[in-house]
Amino acid sequence: MKKLTQLTPIAISYFFVLLFTYAAISKVFDFENFQMQISQSPLLSAFAGLTSYSVIILEFVIVSFLLIPRLRLTGLYCSLGMMTTFTVYIYLILNYSDFIPCSCGGILEKMDWTEHLIFNSVCIFISLTAIILIEKQRRTQKIKFILYSGLTIILSLSIVIILFLRSEYIIKKENNFTRKFLPNYLLEKEKRDLDNTHYYFAGRDSEGLYLGSRSTPMILTKITYKLDHTSSFTIVPDHINYPFKSLQIKVKSPYYYLYDGTVPIIYRGKLNEPSARTISKDDAFFSQLAVIDSLDFMLRTQDSKTHKYAIAQLNLSQKNAIKLFPSVLEKQIDGIFDCDGRLTENQKYSGKFIYTYFYRNQLILMGNALPEVKKQTTIDPTSTAKLTITKLSDGTHIMNAPPLRVNISTALYGNYVYNVSGQPGKFEPARIRKGRKAVDIYRTDRNEYVGSFYLPQQKVDDIIVTDHGLYILSGKQLLRYQFRKSIQGEAENLISE
Repeated sequence: MKKLTQLTPIAISYFFVLLFTYAAISKVFDFENFQMQISQSPLLSAFAGLTSYSVIILEFVIVSFLLIPRLRLTGLYCSLGMMTTFTVYIYLILNYSDFIPCSCGGILEKMDWTEHLIFNSVCIFISLTAIILIEKQRRTQKIKFILYSGLTIILSLSIVIILFLRSEYIIKKENNFTRKFLPNYLLEKEKRDLDNTHYYFAGRDSEGLYLGSRSTPMILTKITYKLDHTSSFTIVPDHINYPFKSLQIKVKSPYYYLYDGTVPIIYRGKLNEPSARTISKDDAFFSQLAVIDSLDFMLRTQDSKTHKYAIAQLNLSQKNAIKLFPSVLEKQIDGIFDCDGRLTENQKYSGKFIYTYFYRNQLILMGNALPEVKKQTTIDPTSTAKLTITKLSDGTHIMNAPPLRVNISTALYGNYVYNVSGQPGKFEPARIRKGRKAVDIYRTDRNEYVGSFYLPQQKVDDIIVTDHGLYILSGKQLLRYQFRKSIQGEAENLISE
């Protein structure tokens, strides 16, 4: 019996040696996948870099302790702490996670999360058994090793809970560019081939979407939400003899608006009626337009004094129709290229807009109460536009090198922003991305990051979100995706794709 009590702790120690050695070596040989799995953990995403290295190092250190007889007891206490940490982590995954990611890795890859929990609980029990047997052989006071064991368990439990709470806050509020991918978030519903690559979303009404085309700017095309029927008509303005450079169309039911800001003119016509009459002439030059109502518009224009981009409001029902708000867009370099971006309408709430900078990580939410705006940052760390700009002798500015594009396209629906990102996040190797674009979701009412998903397409020309789903223009294709009603459930993370 005495021999059994002496051999049992040794046998348990070698069990943990095998367990931790195999687990650590598996992680080392597949480190990229292991790090990606940690980055997609609902609990530890923000600490993926630190955690991925720390776990491997700790496992090798524990193995070393267990192999040295005089340090074996320390190794068993460390094993108890490590298995407690893993057990608490799995418990939190099962009970408090937004979704349950797939289990993966090492010797336990065949187990599901519940089986992991049971296995880890057994490991905690046998580590405690080994500790008790050794402490009895050393005639340690019972209260002493109970205290040591209790402190080890409490410390391990506290570390995981603190990391969990801190990670949740960092991912949502202070994200370090570690994306949290939402499992099975998109379901492709319909796809339609188009006749050219020049289409853009002009707007929508209760029956479907409207497409404009840069190659045929006078033609407005309507397509039903299920992409099963199209119709089009050619707009006929009341006056047309102007040097237009880039005519575009906006739709806000029951009207459409034809404009080219290089010529200060706006036409308006009723949907499905070709005739469009001039409603604004010589009020303002502008480069982008968003519709507030039939006589009220949000513009991106150029300040005549500073020559930098500025937001303006054009209200044709007022005597002083144009109001300039130069403080909304923030100059960093030249006020033109560094302020370049896209003005987008909210497809759910009328009179709400977002301006997304192309070359920095900022969104500007605005409404009718200008110049009051709300600014929100994306998870990309690029807070200052990375541009090389030269001023020519005639006063014009040019970019000397291709810019770092942070944001590609944005859709705003209700309190949610869907931002097509131009950059890979942390722990997103090229073989996982496969050239695809990531869409990052933000909540504007909570000023927080929600999660991300990859689009199947490598090219994204334009996006729009409605109550019928997400629509994408990609080359000569128009696609409709339906969002899952819930992001809860079994995950299929990037590794298993």
